[in-house]
Amino acid sequence: MWKRFLGIMAATLCVLNLTVGSAFSADLVKVPTAWLDEHETFLMWYAKGKGWDKEAGLDIEMKLFNSGPDILNALPAGEWRFAAVGALPAMLGNLRYGTSIIAQANNEAALCTSVVVRADSPIAKVKGWNKDYPEVYGSPETVRGKTFLATTLTSSHYALSTWLNVLGLKDSDVVIKNMDQSQVVGAFENNIGDGIAIWAPHTFIIQEKGGVVFAGDIVHCKKSNPIVLIADTKYAEAHPDVAAKFLSVYMRAVDLMKNTPPKQFVEEYQKFYLEFVGKEYNYNQALLDLETHPVSNLDEQLAIFDDSKGPSQAQLHQSDIAAFFSNVGRITADEAAKVSDGKYATGKYLKLLKEEQQK
Repeated sequence: MWKRFLGIMAATLCVLNLTVGSAFSADLVKVPTAWLDEHETFLMWYAKGKGWDKEAGLDIEMKLFNSGPDILNALPAGEWRFAAVGALPAMLGNLRYGTSIIAQANNEAALCTSVVVRADSPIAKVKGWNKDYPEVYGSPETVRGKTFLATTLTSSHYALSTWLNVLGLKDSDVVIKNMDQSQVVGAFENNIGDGIAIWAPHTFIIQEKGGVVFAGDIVHCKKSNPIVLIADTKYAEAHPDVAAKFLSVYMRAVDLMKNTPPKQFVEEYQKFYLEFVGKEYNYNQALLDLETHPVSNLDEQLAIFDDSKGPSQAQLHQSDIAAFFSNVGRITADEAAKVSDGKYATGKYLKLLKEEQQK
């Protein structure tokens, strides 16, 4: 009799646990998100692995894409609500679909996003042609007419156009072939093209193989390259609490990263790259990737997006992107005018998160 009673109680508790678990799961807001095979994606992957999204009341679904334009093209089908892209795709996203920038995911240090040429290239034999950019390789004579492989309308394209501008050239002065990043690296290794424009982690992979020179990265060309978190504006405005919760999950990972030596994340980073991206990433490459992507906590982000006394830093950067790509003929003057104030970069969801934390 006693054994039968215990059996009934155990069965009841089991059913109760399943019911509570189902109810908890049903209460979670499902949030599809879009990412690239990059550093910022690791932060959300790590946070989700820790269950921090569920603690915030969300069920964040992570989808992998090859480039920022690919992410943008998936928005009309409703494949994502929040995503991480470069500053250039973020501008194009606002032009095409009215997307908003709601935070910075990270920033890229030297060598992260760069133009790379072979060590025996004539381009690599000239350094400091423009005296204002002493670390930049190449000259108009060695670059004009050459073929470069890049993923167009992305951060790598921004690096290429910026480098050309330093040398007094435009996109039209060279041949640019559009490929995704893996194809760019593969083609270059098979002696196709005179140079390539790539972003991390591909920069670290090709650097380790040797025989190349970083002709001009964004930092040495005196530009910055923040990777930004963007939102489907209609969704975020209809669900500001979800947008703030999404940011809270990411910022929790940021806080941990800022207060922990990068070496402690290397094994997890390698695991992320293998499981989420489907490729192997060795220890040195993973460590370099972690070390060269500074992140900003909530208070730092609020300062970046503060527009109380004029355009914010984030808005000014997007204005610069619009002006630059208008000057090189990649967007029209009318398109540039639509995004020239950069006001689609908004700090209102960061402010909402801060308010929730203070409560």
